[in-house]
Amino acid sequence: MTMQMQQAPQPAEAVAIALMPEPKTPSRFLRVLSTIWRAMTISRKVALGSGIVGFFILVGIFGPLLLRTDPNAISRLFLTHPSPAHWLGTTTVGEDIFSQLVYGTRTSVFWGLGTGLIVTAVSVVVGLAGGYLGGWVDDVLTLLTNVSLVLPSLPLAIVLAAYFPRGPLTISLVIVVTNWAWQARVLRSQTLSMRSREFVTAARATGESTWRIIFFEIFPNEIGLVVAGFVSTTVYVILTWAALEFLGLGDGSV
Repeated sequence: MTMQMQQAPQPAEAVAIALMPEPKTPSRFLRVLSTIWRAMTISRKVALGSGIVGFFILVGIFGPLLLRTDPNAISRLFLTHPSPAHWLGTTTVGEDIFSQLVYGTRTSVFWGLGTGLIVTAVSVVVGLAGGYLGGWVDDVLTLLTNVSLVLPSLPLAIVLAAYFPRGPLTISLVIVVTNWAWQARVLRSQTLSMRSREFVTAARATGESTWRIIFFEIFPNEIGLVVAGFVSTTVYVILTWAALEFLGLGDGSV
């Protein structure tokens, strides 16, 4: 039985094969998006919650662009019932409630998420730095954290908001000042238990810098606490914002 020898590719074929484009690997950004998508769809509860949050984000972004009704426009239709012209009725001065709801969603989503991110960032830096560095740095940061935890956040926010110019930025700064400590305390405790782990010791032995160890070795292991704290902080930010607006300490134009 004779075996046929496989012919070697001709020079022209070899050149064509060499010039063929290599299959593209997904970029790091696409891999991150794919990981986030899998995490959001792996559980029905997570998918449902993400869908609700995404819906309100879309309403906040595109809702005001689709409405032609001024939320502050006053009419003679006082306290009307829901109708095709006014889906949720009107207020005591004839303002359209649905338009106010849509415009208020944009304010709550934008400033709520933005302020929540700032509060979370401050908590992460203070908690991880104090827990890992120790010494006088930890003593100073712990003192600031304890003082902030002792002060009642909502009454302090009311006092600060009353003495500063009204506006969304003022409310955000007041909330940041009064609400970063509790999450920083949790992250500090977790960091204290992690700084003596084997992977941290190995990273320190290889000569990695302090901040690289904090943010690339320890921080990824605390991402669950950070995300949970961010969600809780965002909810509290929106509730505090509503309380200050109700008391007349916010910006009534937003």
